[in-house]
Amino acid sequence: MAAAVALVTVAACSNGSSPATPAASGTGSTASAAAPTQAAPPPSPTPTRTYPLSTAPRVIPAVRAHEAARGPGWKPGPGAGVVVAAKDEAALADEARLIAGELRVPYRGTAAARPGDVSLALGGQGARESYTLAVRDGGVRITGPDQAGVFYGTRTLKQSVRSTGAMPEGVVTDAPAKPERGLFVDIARKYFTAGWIEARVREMADLKLNELQLHFSDDQGFRIASDSHPEVVSAKHLSKAEVKRIVDLAASLHITVVPEIDSPGHLGAVIAAHPELQLVSATGRTPRGAVDISKPASAKIVDDLLREYQGLFPGAYWHLGGDEYVALMSKNPEATYPQLARAATAKYGSSGRVQDLATGWLDDRAAVVRPSGRALRAWNDGFFTGGVVSAATDLQVAYWTGKEIGARQPVSYLSAGRKLLNYNDKYLYYVLGQPNHFTYPTGRRIYEEWTPLVVRGSTPVPARYDSQILGGSFAVWCDFPNAQTQAQVADGIRMPLTATAQKLWDARKPALTWTAFRDLAGRVR
Repeated sequence: MAAAVALVTVAACSNGSSPATPAASGTGSTASAAAPTQAAPPPSPTPTRTYPLSTAPRVIPAVRAHEAARGPGWKPGPGAGVVVAAKDEAALADEARLIAGELRVPYRGTAAARPGDVSLALGGQGARESYTLAVRDGGVRITGPDQAGVFYGTRTLKQSVRSTGAMPEGVVTDAPAKPERGLFVDIARKYFTAGWIEARVREMADLKLNELQLHFSDDQGFRIASDSHPEVVSAKHLSKAEVKRIVDLAASLHITVVPEIDSPGHLGAVIAAHPELQLVSATGRTPRGAVDISKPASAKIVDDLLREYQGLFPGAYWHLGGDEYVALMSKNPEATYPQLARAATAKYGSSGRVQDLATGWLDDRAAVVRPSGRALRAWNDGFFTGGVVSAATDLQVAYWTGKEIGARQPVSYLSAGRKLLNYNDKYLYYVLGQPNHFTYPTGRRIYEEWTPLVVRGSTPVPARYDSQILGGSFAVWCDFPNAQTQAQVADGIRMPLTATAQKLWDARKPALTWTAFRDLAGRVR
């Protein structure tokens, strides 16, 4: 009982009240000093709960700013629901229904927010993917200038509840450091089911990644059904209905699917159906996957496919490939492939070389896709200097390697004003079978060493180029497709992809140690 009384007194003091001062009896000073005093009845305060200052929510990627506050935070209680602003119902109903289902609370449409509710609304200034998440007065309010930002706010709420059971009091202000944050999957060499790809899309969404690149044509396979050239399609492939389902799911989660038909190399599946397009050297050698770009028929079939798939992939980006064209990997391309040399001089004059013919090929493929309004990109070893022809200025550089012949440092592209995406093969390449000195990347190395400025090797480019680096992508390549099962690939890339998402959202040194980050990932994912 004594302990209980003491606790009440402490509670009262902590709430700003003071112990009562004993009242004096009598009228004179002498009597007052001499006579014992009768203490007034002790007060009976009602204890009030106090809260420590809140800390930032434990989520991946970590929020960039959190204004701490004192309060109980928010957790999904029996009376909680999700509502949207009336003006925004058409835009945000899908996001609201999704988070309501994940929190296991009802979606109540445009009803007025009640204590304990989560409310979503469009509004505020800032980047398209930014958001503000405020927890106060027992409720949660998420706002952003665009649907994507509001959606990312719901991902923060979902993960915080999953990791700790609650969303802390205060205000989160958040936005990504990089606008393009992706996962690349080589579905050409290895067939992946639509269900597996959809699972990766959902995984990406919770990590606030926004681009899925599908490399679906290579030497070992062509994995999406084609109406214009069904003869090139592999027996195991995705139907167009399956692709549409993937694209629609991705769009609903604010992820763009980026297609890649790689050319003029990596076209072995096309050559298998059209051997007349095979590049042949002066000695009769037939390098795998390389089409003869001096033949108009080679361009026609690729352009047919590019046009066909534009309707299937309505997103804002298109990858043209352009890497590892074998003709340009020989010491003397003109002597090794005289037909290409002749075509180059015929088209570009006496100074024309095979590299000009290859650059012209890339520009011509870009011209096929450009009217659709897509942003266009190509691998860095498809760009060449010192030729008669230059790659179109709007082509973004997908920088993956420094191993190509005539290798150019990333600054060579950046100083020329090009925009660049980071696919650094030292950190971000998960190559099945680990050929050519590749080793499976670890999440820890990415988390502790890599940033978007680390484009090649482990040395960052100067910070002044930061704005030209649009983002990056973790890449799964299937050189030895049977080296791992689908399930093993999903498990193997889990932490590297998680670390990549963190560093693309916020390139600063993370607050958590790797061990703490890994443990958090186990709770929120």
